[in-house]
Amino acid sequence: MGLFGQSRAQGAVGETPNYGRGMAKVTIRDVKAIATAPNRANLVVVKIETSEPGLYGLGCATFTQRAGAVVTAIEKYLKPFCIGKDVDNIEDMWNSFYIDSYWRNGPVLNNAISGMDQALWDIKGKRANMPVYQLLGGRSRFAVPAYAGAGGSTPEEVAEQVQQRMEQGFRYVRMGTSGGGNAQGDFQAAGYGYAGDRYMDIPAYLRTMPKVFETVRKVCGDEIELMHDIHEKIQPMEAITLMNNIAPYRPFFLEDPVSPENMGWFKEIRQSTNVPIAMGELFNNINEFLEPMANRYFDFIRCHISQIGGLTPAMKVARLGEWFGIRTAWHGPADVSPVGHAVHAHIDTAIWNFGVQEIRDFTDAEREVFPGAPTHEKGYIHINENPGIGVDIDEKEAAKYPISYRGYSQIRKADGTIIRP
Repeated sequence: MGLFGQSRAQGAVGETPNYGRGMAKVTIRDVKAIATAPNRANLVVVKIETSEPGLYGLGCATFTQRAGAVVTAIEKYLKPFCIGKDVDNIEDMWNSFYIDSYWRNGPVLNNAISGMDQALWDIKGKRANMPVYQLLGGRSRFAVPAYAGAGGSTPEEVAEQVQQRMEQGFRYVRMGTSGGGNAQGDFQAAGYGYAGDRYMDIPAYLRTMPKVFETVRKVCGDEIELMHDIHEKIQPMEAITLMNNIAPYRPFFLEDPVSPENMGWFKEIRQSTNVPIAMGELFNNINEFLEPMANRYFDFIRCHISQIGGLTPAMKVARLGEWFGIRTAWHGPADVSPVGHAVHAHIDTAIWNFGVQEIRDFTDAEREVFPGAPTHEKGYIHINENPGIGVDIDEKEAAKYPISYRGYSQIRKADGTIIRP
């Protein structure tokens, strides 16, 4: 019996383990950081090349204010980490890189890991000959409902733009206004601050936004869903007052009423107003979502997917939200690459608890750099059915648009105090 056992054990050594069966093993051959700015915003894309000729994946790693730091993180740390690894084990690679710096990652390393993560999903879709949304469970809707922006210096100008968006087919519009304050603050006249600093008249803003909602409802009716981004620029009690003043006009949501430093106010905010809230644009770590979501402090997940580390953690946050009646509204501004916008749409297509998606018009230059970028028509985003994420990059075109330094433009009160976003 011992001999039989020994023979069986020796035979088992040569067997392919279960996790190694199936498709041929493909490994990572090279990792690139491609930085480009075809529409002024600094964009960073990770390109993972594999041992299979012609097979590569793309992922968005855009941290536009610190794009150069992300490029360095990709080239100096992500690349040597990735070379030679199996492209199939996305979850394992995400967790490995997440702890590779020992201290948990901030926005620079999170964007680097996001680029890797999305590129690996792109590769997996190409290997399976399926668009990524199919790997996430298939369709939950035929297309992705989107919202567009509308602005103006007066409530009437905002209403006019909302009407234009409605004529384009949008059912959701996010509104803002540049009116309600002086063009210059006292700090500027005193020579305080830095060139390019902007002034915000907060009392004027608090008076103006309810008038904007009132005017738009009178002009545009009740069919259109209206939103506004407070952008964490006011104090918690001011946010509560503003939300209650806007409440009669039935907002779809108000976004980011307080800064991350004031999360302790959310219980009071929730008890003080019934206005739906979108939150999370400035969250870095996916663990930041757990407590407020479990307490149902907000209604829409408003995070920057590359900021929290890519598609893999975004799916975890989205699935968590389903259990607490919280929907998604991923951050989709100009400083997300078309690759990142496509990732949003793949997730939005698949998950049940989708809310709404921010979209923007891509310029001709962006579409030349990023063939296959998402399109939108009559208020819906459409992604192509190509395998993977479905967006490519023309590196020669990308090189025509070098990145440059870009910080966050500071906003100050009249006396020069910085307003935190």
